[in-house]
Amino acid sequence: MKILVSAKVAPAGLALLREAGAVDTYSHIEKDELKNVIGAYDALIVRGDTVVDEEVVAAGVNLKVIGRAGLEVDQIDIPAATRHGVMVLNAPQGASASHIEYTVGMLLALSRQIPLAYAATRGGSWERESILGTELREKTLGIIGFGRVGAGLAERARAFHMKILAYDPFISKARGRELDAEMTDLPALLSQADYISLHIPLSEDSRHLLNAEAFARMKPGVRVINCARGGLIDEEALLAALESGKVAGAALDCFEREPLPAGHPFFQMAQVVCTPRLAARTQESENEVAIVVARGVLAALRAEPVATSLNIPPVSRSVMETIRPYLILVEKMGALAVHLAGGGIKSVEVSYNGEISAMDTKMLTLGVLKGVLNPILQEDVNFVNAPEVAKARGINVTDFKSSETENFVDLITVKVKTDEAVCEAAGTLFGRSQGRIVRINGCRVDVAPEGWLLWIPHENTPGMVGKVGLALGEQGININGMQLAATEDKNLSVMILAVDQDVEKDVTRTLVALEGVHGVKKIAFN
Repeated sequence: MKILVSAKVAPAGLALLREAGAVDTYSHIEKDELKNVIGAYDALIVRGDTVVDEEVVAAGVNLKVIGRAGLEVDQIDIPAATRHGVMVLNAPQGASASHIEYTVGMLLALSRQIPLAYAATRGGSWERESILGTELREKTLGIIGFGRVGAGLAERARAFHMKILAYDPFISKARGRELDAEMTDLPALLSQADYISLHIPLSEDSRHLLNAEAFARMKPGVRVINCARGGLIDEEALLAALESGKVAGAALDCFEREPLPAGHPFFQMAQVVCTPRLAARTQESENEVAIVVARGVLAALRAEPVATSLNIPPVSRSVMETIRPYLILVEKMGALAVHLAGGGIKSVEVSYNGEISAMDTKMLTLGVLKGVLNPILQEDVNFVNAPEVAKARGINVTDFKSSETENFVDLITVKVKTDEAVCEAAGTLFGRSQGRIVRINGCRVDVAPEGWLLWIPHENTPGMVGKVGLALGEQGININGMQLAATEDKNLSVMILAVDQDVEKDVTRTLVALEGVHGVKKIAFN
C-alpha cells in the first residue's frame, strides 16, 4: 500500500498507516504537483486546504480511497470520485466533544467578559468596577440544532442550572424530554432565550437565519454564540443589533468571510469575542480525527466495511448490481417524505411489495434512512452509520415485505411519521432502470426524482394554475412538468410542479401570498 498524506495529520494516525504500508507526507501540496504524483498512490489523506477535484481524481489511476481528516468535505469532488470508483470517507465525530466544550467556553467568556478583562489587565489596568459579568444560573439557553453537538451542549449547560430551549424541526418533543430540553418553535426560542447558540449546517434555508427580523424578536440583552458555520448570521444585522444594545454580546468562531479583514467593526466592540475557527482544535480531537481517518483508509484498502464512507456502501459487487437501480430512488423518496411531513421524526417505515420483497433489501432501507436524515443533520449520514444516527435521535425504523402488489411488479413505500403529520411516498422502476415516484400521500402521481419539485396545496377553484404559473414566470422560473392531485377534501387540491432551477425564499413567499394557496414546500432532488 502506498499512501500520500497531503497535510499535517497527527502522529497517532501516521503511525497506524506506516504499520500497513509506505507513507509519504507533505505539509502542503499544490494541485498541479498533486496531479503529477497521485498516480503512484493507493490512498490519499487530506485536510481542508487541499482541493481534490475531478482532474486530481482522474490522475489517480491507482487511487482507491480518499480520506478527509475532519468533517467537511466541500473541497472533494465526491461525484467524480464515485464515477472513478474511489471511496471518500471522513472523520465526522472526532471533534464533537471539542465543539461542545469550546461553545461552553464561549458562553463563559461572553458572560464574564473574560477576554476584555484579560486585555485590560495585560494593558496595565485593574478594571474591577467597569467590568461586570452575569451568571449563567437560571438563565435560558436557546439551542438551534439539536444533534450531537447541540444535545451535548444542553447536557453541560444543565450543570450550570440553565433552562434549555431547543429548536430542531426534525426532533420529536418526546426525544427532547428524554434529553431534558423543551422543544419549541423558532419564534418562541428567539423571544425567550437569554443565550442563543447555533448548531446547524449552512444551507439555503439556514443562511442568515439570524437576520434583522430574528434580532427584532429577541429579548433585550440577549447574547449570541456561533461556533457552527459562517453565514448563519447576517453580520450586518448583528452589528446593528449590537450597536443598538438589543444584543448584549456575541461570541463568534466562524464568519461569512474568513479571515476577518483588519479593521472589521467586530474588533472595535468590547462585547464581541472573535476567534479563528478554533472549535475543533484540541490535541485530543486532532488525535481522534487522525486515528479515525487512518483506520477508515486502511479498512477501505483491505476491502473491509467502512463506517464513515460517504459515497460507496460496503456491500459485495453482486448485491450492489442487483439493488443499484433502486438506491437513488429510495433515498430521494426518503428526502421527499421528511420534507413534506415536517416536525420531529418519530418513525420511518419501509414496505416492499412484489418481486422486490424476495431480495436482500437491508441496503435499500439504509438508503431510505440516508435520504431522510441527510437533509436535516449537520453530519453526513451514510449507509453504515444511518441506523446509529436514527437510534440516537429516537427514531423507530421498521420494514415490511409482501409478495402481493397492485398495478406494479415492484413497489417500495416510505412512510415518515412526525409530531405533525404522516407522509407516504411510493416508487417503482420503469423499464427496470428509471426510478419514478408514483404515489404521494395517496395521490397518484408520476414524478421523476430529479431537479426541484414544488408541492403546493391550494383551493380547488378555477385559475389557480394560471396564478401560480404567472408568478413563477415573472421570476424567470420555467415549469418542466405539472400534475394536479385530488385530496380527501373536495375543496382542496395539490399542484405538483417540476421546475428547472432552485426557488429562492422570496419566490416561495410570493407564492404563499397568492389568494387560495395554502402553502409551498420545496424538495431538492439534486
